[in-house]
Amino acid sequence: MTTWSKGAIAVALLVAGVLLRAWQECRRPQPPETLAEGLYHVERVVDGVTLRLTNQATIRLLGIDASTTAPRRGSFAPIGPAADAFTRRFVTGAGGHVRLRLDRERLDREGRYLAYVFDGDRMLNEELLLAGLARVERECRLSASIKSRFLKLQAQARQARRGLWSTASAASDEDLTSSGEPATP
Repeated sequence: MTTWSKGAIAVALLVAGVLLRAWQECRRPQPPETLAEGLYHVERVVDGVTLRLTNQATIRLLGIDASTTAPRRGSFAPIGPAADAFTRRFVTGAGGHVRLRLDRERLDREGRYLAYVFDGDRMLNEELLLAGLARVERECRLSASIKSRFLKLQAQARQARRGLWSTASAASDEDLTSSGEPATP
């Protein structure tokens, strides 16, 4: 076989690979451009605050954060794995179907839909805060009533020393900011 024919075969294989990949991308389900409030089936729990729906939409729980740690004098209390497990149990208990309620902010900077997630009257966002497995997100613009509810639940979890507040952030009031967040050392 000549060098020219080996090169032609290599180019043909490369082109075939590119075309196959492009064809597979076209067939992959795309997330919806818009998302309405309502009942949805969860395909999988990505992490404690992120869900993937069967319609390929990615949902980020609005107003809370469970993916980081809570600093207190240089020590950290990881909450991510516990929040992941809690969210999986919540979704499983709901039979995989959750109801979404949207607010003013619809998308985060990563293109995920922001929502409050419900099973009946139970809101996952609130349940994670009350269990001490999430904190109120500082950067999020919440309605005044929701922010107040979230901060009260966070304060209850902190006072009861649940989850992230159990050791690393079982702080006295002077160690917390006015928003109820742990003060950075």
